[in-house]
Amino acid sequence: MERRMPGRNFLFVPGPTNVPDRVQRAMVVAMEDHRSSKFPELSTSVLNDLKKVFKTESGQIFLFPSSGTGAWEAALTNTLSPGDRILAARFGQFSHLWIDMAQRLGYDVEVLDVEWGEGVPLGRYEEILKADKRHQFKGVLACHNETATGVTSDIAGVRRALDAAGHPALLYVDAVSSLASIDFRMDEWQVDLAVSGSQKGLMLPAGLGILGVSPKALAATAGARSKRCYFDLADMIKANASGYFPYTPPLPMLYGLRESLNMIFEETLEAIFFRHHYLAEGVRAAVLDGWKLKLCAKAPQWYSDTVSAVVVPESINGAHVIDVAFRRYNLALGAGLAKVAGRVFRIGHLGDLNELMLMGALAGAEMAMLDVGIKVAPGSGVAAASNYWRSHDPIPKRKVSREEQFYGSHSTGSIQG
Repeated sequence: MERRMPGRNFLFVPGPTNVPDRVQRAMVVAMEDHRSSKFPELSTSVLNDLKKVFKTESGQIFLFPSSGTGAWEAALTNTLSPGDRILAARFGQFSHLWIDMAQRLGYDVEVLDVEWGEGVPLGRYEEILKADKRHQFKGVLACHNETATGVTSDIAGVRRALDAAGHPALLYVDAVSSLASIDFRMDEWQVDLAVSGSQKGLMLPAGLGILGVSPKALAATAGARSKRCYFDLADMIKANASGYFPYTPPLPMLYGLRESLNMIFEETLEAIFFRHHYLAEGVRAAVLDGWKLKLCAKAPQWYSDTVSAVVVPESINGAHVIDVAFRRYNLALGAGLAKVAGRVFRIGHLGDLNELMLMGALAGAEMAMLDVGIKVAPGSGVAAASNYWRSHDPIPKRKVSREEQFYGSHSTGSIQG
């Protein structure tokens, strides 16, 4: 008989993330008629409010019952024709998988291989686009946050490269592990197709592929000859116009999304971006200052605020750390993928979380590392993170009077003295 693991599982993979209690409760609903006159109230509200998360006024949002991979496919097939040329950089497993999809769908992809641990090579993009005088490239792919390596790329810089070349190619961006966690500006960066999913910053289970489409990209659909059916935007546009879907929508997910959007707007996007950076800096302090280990991301300019890939010593298999963390401490850490398999383990720090939740992840990872023979100083990671968070506390500190100590206080301020 398998041993029961008491307490809660500590989920610190970079997706799916923890689903808040409020969102879980919102999803426990009786089924209803998705063709009723009431249903558009829900669908229209989430589609309109998602525009605020993408930071777009001119773009249109589409929801597919799929993972983010489905939205990848929808982005490509609705705007391109077989044989169209695409420029893409490969610097992690997810940028690789999007390239692989594009090739399997029949597009001609020029792949720039970049060292894993770096991001989109802006200079090479600009050089290639400037040389493309005939504008043969129809699309440029960029992964905003490469989850496999913990690397965030400069999407504003990709837009600058396109503009410097005077190139009309569509800009496709994977924002799966950045949306609602790291600042993303669809309109300002002139992103034409922005792909995301429900299971990361939106704090939902996997099951919704989310796609933001610019007016320029919508215009491109008229000439796109790629075959598509389930992911056809034309069907979506027709049905969404009156608040419906061309097929049965995942009703509980839509109610969960409505509640997650409520939570996002209550905290505000800017506060969420600050919180993710602040929490990520504490994790990086644990890795670099406490454990004296390295991150897969090669330099601070690439550091991701949603996931950190921790490089283990050469004599250690990172998979062993992950296995011990799960079996002994009920802690789920992310595995190293493809080129970095066995060389790293990943700590996801995105979605609904705070300092003490991350302390549990850091303590468990530290114990698992010690168990498999990685020589880190016990308590060093937790101490380094604690020192960072305490010295960068965003809530003003205040003294507590004797009266408050006796009678209690409802203040949210930090306690000192």
